[in-house]
Amino acid sequence: MKIYLIYGGKSAEHDISIISAYHILQEVYYEYYQVIPVYITTEGNWLKGDLIDSKEEVPTLTELRNVKHHPFDFSELKEEESVVFPVLHGPNGEDGTVQGLFETLDVPYVGAGVLASAAGMDKIISKVLFQDAGIPIVPYETVTPNEWETRPEEVIEKIVDHLPYPMYVKPANLGSSVGISEVNDVEELKAGIELAFEYDHRVLIEEGIRATEVEVAVLGNEDVHTSVVGALVKEEQFYDYESKYLDNEVTLQIPANLPKEISNTLREYATKAFIAIDGSGLARVDFFVTEDEELYINEINTFPGFTPISMYPKLWEETGLSYGDVIEELVQLAVARHEVREKRYGKQR
Repeated sequence: MKIYLIYGGKSAEHDISIISAYHILQEVYYEYYQVIPVYITTEGNWLKGDLIDSKEEVPTLTELRNVKHHPFDFSELKEEESVVFPVLHGPNGEDGTVQGLFETLDVPYVGAGVLASAAGMDKIISKVLFQDAGIPIVPYETVTPNEWETRPEEVIEKIVDHLPYPMYVKPANLGSSVGISEVNDVEELKAGIELAFEYDHRVLIEEGIRATEVEVAVLGNEDVHTSVVGALVKEEQFYDYESKYLDNEVTLQIPANLPKEISNTLREYATKAFIAIDGSGLARVDFFVTEDEELYINEINTFPGFTPISMYPKLWEETGLSYGDVIEELVQLAVARHEVREKRYGKQR
């Protein structure tokens, strides 16, 4: 079987995607698969690399960024015995857009479908779904461009009246802490909103919850499995893109030092969140746990990072599933879901 590994992309998380793809290439079971890397440039061009059929042929990280690629013909994806593995984070990759392309081409692909990808990527929409599913959410406000342009002082007044400091200002659709600000006064709030609008057309402002951040990995289609709970141990309450991926200022505690009842509840909430967005394949669900053991869902990531310091593969390793086995399971889940959809919808799609 051929795996078309799609990586790069137009989002601000382009570099994280390349790192994730590199490490996935290291762990593919090449006795069963050949891998064709397909690189999406920051301008949106799709370029095909040379076929890889052994670990020894895996390009270096530098080569993945700079290798001479060939123009990609999308019809290749329709070959029999092939599956698409989109290792893409953020808009134009994790938000349902590229998933819609794969649906149109009628090819099996790893991960969430169009609806789940779009809902999971949008922090505002997902909050509505989580609340409807009975999962506690952090208090929040939203801002649209029209509101901010026509009545900014009124917007600020509404936010300050409803949420205490510190607050966190976020683009509605982005990950890896890109465009997020911790704010502690009105001037910082205004600056945070301006920054978030550089990345998206809607902005989310959340109450700052002093809590431990914990995460649960999810794997499955209709049959949903969850990992042990992992915690992010850090000195600062908020850590940005550089802290996450460049400075390594965060320590992963796996399993998290939590009472069994709390861990079980978090895993139940993770399953509910996955079902609420109509998830499939994989997801990482992030929560807050306060000192008083209050639980809040933060967000769901329908394609979490696969870098060496990423929580998702480490959670499954602690649960008893190796990195390579996770990749194998994801490929099989993609094929199985495509087969089910073919039987259900046939050639009408």
